[in-house]
Amino acid sequence: MVAALSAWPWGNLGNLKYLLYVPLAAQVLYSRVNEEENPRATLCLHILVISALRGLVHVLFSSFSNMLFLTRTRRIDQQGVDFNQIDHEWHWDNFILLQAIIASVACYMTPFLNSLPLWNPRGFIALIVLHVTISEPLYYIVHRCFHGYSPLFTHYHSFHHSSPVPHPMTAGNATFLEHIVLCIIIGAPLLGSCLLGVGSTSSIYGYVVMFDFLRCMGHCNAEIISHNVFKTFPFLRYLLYTPTYHNLHRRDMGTNFCLFMPLFDALGNTLNPDSWELHRKLSSGPAENGRVADFVFLAHVVDVSSAMHSPFVFRSFGSMPYAFRIFLLPMWPVTFLVMLAMWAWSKVFLVSFYNLRDKLCQTWIVPRFGFQYFLPFATQGINNKIEEAILRADRIGVKVISLAALNKNEALNGGGTLFVNKHPNLRVRVVHGNTLTAAVILNEIPKDVKEVFLTGATSKLGRAIALYLCRRRVRVLMLTLSTERFQKIQKEAAVEDQNYLVQVTKYQAAQHCKTWIVGKWMTPREQRWAPPGAHFHQFVVPPVIRFRKNCSYGDLAAMRLPVDVQGLGTCEYTMERGVVHACHAGGVVHMLEGWDHHEVGAIDVDRIDLVWESALRLGFTSLSSSPLS
Repeated sequence: MVAALSAWPWGNLGNLKYLLYVPLAAQVLYSRVNEEENPRATLCLHILVISALRGLVHVLFSSFSNMLFLTRTRRIDQQGVDFNQIDHEWHWDNFILLQAIIASVACYMTPFLNSLPLWNPRGFIALIVLHVTISEPLYYIVHRCFHGYSPLFTHYHSFHHSSPVPHPMTAGNATFLEHIVLCIIIGAPLLGSCLLGVGSTSSIYGYVVMFDFLRCMGHCNAEIISHNVFKTFPFLRYLLYTPTYHNLHRRDMGTNFCLFMPLFDALGNTLNPDSWELHRKLSSGPAENGRVADFVFLAHVVDVSSAMHSPFVFRSFGSMPYAFRIFLLPMWPVTFLVMLAMWAWSKVFLVSFYNLRDKLCQTWIVPRFGFQYFLPFATQGINNKIEEAILRADRIGVKVISLAALNKNEALNGGGTLFVNKHPNLRVRVVHGNTLTAAVILNEIPKDVKEVFLTGATSKLGRAIALYLCRRRVRVLMLTLSTERFQKIQKEAAVEDQNYLVQVTKYQAAQHCKTWIVGKWMTPREQRWAPPGAHFHQFVVPPVIRFRKNCSYGDLAAMRLPVDVQGLGTCEYTMERGVVHACHAGGVVHMLEGWDHHEVGAIDVDRIDLVWESALRLGFTSLSSSPLS
């Protein structure tokens, strides 16, 4: 049975809870349409604006917390926020709605709030005094009660502590009862300053926003304040807590109970003795708080809208497979400007990570968008950025760096061969991961298929797929206009298998073939040549448009990560949760197996089965149920 006041009254509404803001918005709209001077409508507008600002503070702090390229060496808990925690904190903003409702009721019950001045300096002084003398000690006492009295912790406060990694959204993730108490704590100074006659609109805005700012700072899991500040001003450490200070409370729940001021922990003898020394270590940067990744996946952005799928933009959006959403439209111009800035500044960013069997796997992103890879004048610049990332990985001790999609384009750098040849003494292994990609595609093809149609037939993947299938006595219709390149691949096959490789130059040649393997982008007109019931397997980026209603389409080659992966909270582009592109998985397999060769250039067909079996043995699973034969 659920404890009283532990669940939210609108808990069953889901995202429909935002309709509870409609009465406030309607009041404002009605006043504007009728051009009435209604003080209550003005207060409703203030409540809506403050609610939006509070949400923005949490979102911006979430972005900062997830900007691993800024916070990596100052992170307190090195574990990543996983999908379970994101779902657990999905409705973190319930408290904003609650306080908006309470504020609107208070405004109707206290008419004197309608006549607050815009500015009153004495109001800020009153707020500080009331906060220190009422809010801080009250929070300290109540917080200790929630920990000290077992039923309170079990039924209420444990919900907040069930988030394993502190995050700005964790700050608001608590039960209904706890936020009712927090309303009293945050409301006492505000109401008190108004009753004293020194309240103002600006002081209310300032106090509420600063309150949320400090709460988010304490939960952001990345140290912000330098230890030199406290070294210069020793008493300041008792007036302002740090993310490290709050994190220690989560590890040792018998210490560090304060709201923002450690002074009350010192007075209550609950100050964790490690608070200052741990803060010094964590704020010292990479010298004392760096961990080198074992594996790096070097990704790139596909287009402008998908750039907003990064975890440091919207955490919740990034935790779901990418799909275009209406709310992205207003942000498109801003993202486009950021794209131009990234293009000009050009720096490889660390955007996400996860742990697999105590191996740290990171995703770095090259600040280049998909269309830029097809601009002839951009080739050198892109290769320079990829080379820079490889050399950086080599310098810091990364074991394997895997190249994503366009970063290993044959025309760009020969599938990574350019970098290996240029730097023969690399310690980091450069991997394109296409061997596992080929294995996944081949695994999707039913074993009774006798004929396939292959586009992109002379590419790295196309060549490997064709050679593998002809060994299985599958007839491969290879679409290519280059007879020379076709014959070169055909000669690689055993003499008895060469007749299974057939060159075709038009899509019409496959009008009776129901198995299409697409390695080159196709227009809807070209797809028309596939017979009804045909299936399109794909290894083309971006995927083809699903134009045919009477045909089926496969997704890009992918594998599900092992179940023991930890800290994964971001979906890889359009992939499901826990699923990564096969080239990404191929790099991880390379790292876990400890292979010491580079996997660049042409795919070794003889290794396809070996890599596939290694992936399955390590716990990777195919999204296809058909066994590779």
